[in-house]
Amino acid sequence: MKIEAATPLEYLEQVPSDRKEFFEKLRDVILENLPEGFEETMNYGMIGYVVPHSLYPKGYHCNPELPLPFLNIASQKNFIGFYHMGIYADTDLLDWFVTEFPKHSKYKLDMGKSCIRFKKVDHIPYDLIAELVRKITPEDWINTYDKSFSKK
Repeated sequence: MKIEAATPLEYLEQVPSDRKEFFEKLRDVILENLPEGFEETMNYGMIGYVVPHSLYPKGYHCNPELPLPFLNIASQKNFIGFYHMGIYADTDLLDWFVTEFPKHSKYKLDMGKSCIRFKKVDHIPYDLIAELVRKITPEDWINTYDKSFSKK
């Protein structure tokens, strides 16, 4: 199930009704806890949170015309996806998250390199997501990104 939307609000309108409440709450938690400087936009067909070109003119190394991606959320076919590039790039942050997750959920963590899949949408650990979102400022992300991904 792919949602075609030009804005985050258009995206929200198309989230299936059985997960809309949970998806909107996840977005609200992100917006309430996201450090100043990140911007909400559409990014790769998902709602994205990026470092704008005004803070990082080089943009994303894969396509410098795009702002530097950081977080994305998406309503996928069988789950709500929460994509966090910081977890992918920072093993300490990944280790922290993996250790903390069982304290906030009775379900097994379902995750890839940067994607956390919430198949039981009524059990999203919002407090843990809020804490994770607060941990990295745009400046922190730029520094981590430059060390980890940027082509010199």
